[in-house]
Amino acid sequence: MNITFWGVRGSIPTPGPECTGVGGNTPCVQVGCDDGTRVILDAGSGIRGLGTALEPGGGPLHILLTHLHLDHIQGLLFFAPFFDDEAEITVWGPPGGGRTLRERLARYLSSPLSPVEIRELPAQVSFRDVPPDPWRLGDCELSAALVAHRGPTLGYRIEAGGCALCYLPDHEPGLGVDMSATPGEWISGFGLAQDADLLIHDCQYFDDEYREHVGWGHSRLADVHEFAVHAGAERTLLFHHDPGHDDAALDGMSREATQLWSANGNGGEVAVACEGDELRLASS
Repeated sequence: MNITFWGVRGSIPTPGPECTGVGGNTPCVQVGCDDGTRVILDAGSGIRGLGTALEPGGGPLHILLTHLHLDHIQGLLFFAPFFDDEAEITVWGPPGGGRTLRERLARYLSSPLSPVEIRELPAQVSFRDVPPDPWRLGDCELSAALVAHRGPTLGYRIEAGGCALCYLPDHEPGLGVDMSATPGEWISGFGLAQDADLLIHDCQYFDDEYREHVGWGHSRLADVHEFAVHAGAERTLLFHHDPGHDDAALDGMSREATQLWSANGNGGEVAVACEGDELRLASS
């Protein structure tokens, strides 16, 4: 799998010179499998740049939405393939209590919030609820599960070529749980993250910030570390950066994370996810 980060920020885009190092776009991660299957994780503002970079005619596209908070869907209208009448796009998302995914997204892609109605998109677009059981897209096996965040929110696991990627961009597994003393099956998201080669995980807060945000659906650094260790992740990328954290603050988070993971001894590798990062997952 080839992985490219087009947006790593949480809550709202954060432009400006103080954020150019890490990036200011909201969540969007491109996953390209070796058989040509093309998966896009979330449709934050970062999907605009991805859309302009994609070559037309590259085959079907699959957009996997974790949830429908604005920072994860705000780039949909600016995704160039939606305006290509030959493009085939499937948008996947969480179940919605009696309303289809298309109906829920139409509340955003419609007047007065949008100049273009969802029914007017020229591309061949279908909208599907994520199935409860694992499913396949080409050579990729995908799994999804509801995780601890406000509103129906999914985490994803993608397996291909003997490697596993886990994507948990909005997640608070430490809410009311002592993860060090709790069996894995009782921890939100654990089944998706277990033994992942790469864990992309929400880390919106420093530890001293978290006390003011308990229950908001996001994680502090200490809980991300505990979760990654418990799950046995080989590598963890900290994601969904707070809009108040500029490059200097995230450099500090990177140093704290490196010290925390190193002190533990079995936490694998850790880094702060940055817009423009490109990674390759391949079995050894």
